[in-house]
Amino acid sequence: MKVYFKKDSVEELLARKNLSQNWLANRVGISKAYMSQLLRGKRCPSPKVRNKFLKYFEEKKFDDLFFIDNEHSGRNINDRSRLN
Repeated sequence: MKVYFKKDSVEELLARKNLSQNWLANRVGISKAYMSQLLRGKRCPSPKVRNKFLKYFEEKKFDDLFFIDNEHSGRNINDRSRLN
């Protein structure tokens, strides 16, 4: 089981609040590079990092920001061509 960010949801939140990815990364205490990897599906956020985002976006629930991928664990979630 792997947990990924819902990229579109996070980007929509950032746009609505007029925030950048870099600002958010700094606010939750992660590097800009790690933030980018999370949003591109290259890395999965740890439980600690997920909790930081849920705390920052306190109005959101887990399912608003993240999804669980049970079927394709171990593959890059953005490589959809290999998922079929």
